[in-house]
Amino acid sequence: MTASTPWADLSRPPLRATALRRALVDPDGPWTSLDVVAATGSTNADLAQRARAGTATAGAVLTTDDQQAGRGRRDRTWTTPPRSAVAVSVLLQPREVPRSAWTWLPLVVGVGVVDALVRVAGLDARLKWPNDVLVGDLKVCGVLAEVVETPDGAAVVAGVGLNVSQSADELPVPTATSLAIAGSATTDRDTVLRAVLRGVAARYGAWVRADGDPRRSSIGAAYRERCATIGQRVRVELPGGDALEGEAEGVDDDGCLLVRPSTGDVRALAVGDVIHVRRADAPSGAPGTA
Repeated sequence: MTASTPWADLSRPPLRATALRRALVDPDGPWTSLDVVAATGSTNADLAQRARAGTATAGAVLTTDDQQAGRGRRDRTWTTPPRSAVAVSVLLQPREVPRSAWTWLPLVVGVGVVDALVRVAGLDARLKWPNDVLVGDLKVCGVLAEVVETPDGAAVVAGVGLNVSQSADELPVPTATSLAIAGSATTDRDTVLRAVLRGVAARYGAWVRADGDPRRSSIGAAYRERCATIGQRVRVELPGGDALEGEAEGVDDDGCLLVRPSTGDVRALAVGDVIHVRRADAPSGAPGTA
């Protein structure tokens, strides 16, 4: 009779904290500490709490094997079976960058995630404005960033929720996918997490060195190149029940989505101004909804 253990499902082993720290943590950054917890409600909420209390500082990474109450934009929930996903949050404090440019941070993180998936998963991952990562038309990952006030000043907690080994019947909606379903070259969460953190570090570092300028850092061009929303006819739902339909023409230097309606001038829509965005020909709740 086989003994029952917490890790009886050998296809979904726990993260290897010691190996991850050895590969990623450096006192000089960008990742200065890395904690792996067995289970939690939300890595973003936990890291934000630590940051406010001063027990986490810039460069801190928090990840878990079992995130039970993950959050997306506008407090949408994101839950997964234990050890089937990458749920990781990082604490960023770009002192050199004007606060007005911090709106780029979720987009910077998104580009880093796409870089990682192209490199280690061999997938044609794309971005859906502002904060989703798609494979084909299906969402594989979401990014959530929130400003927190710490004893050392303002900082940003950026969280990544990436579906890795889920089967179709383990996904909450038919418009989602996982690396396994998409045919990824790997579903090893340690490998994926290392790639994601290195991808984010590279893009974040370039952005900070350019003082947050999307042109000098090339992050603006990289985002546009990888953005599946550009060129689509979209329906944008706005606060108060209003909606805008038109062609998504681009993303400007403030990270706003540029939408040209059938009549009138191009509208620049900031992330905070939008309830959600979808293709105009797609039903409500369609893939990549913001």
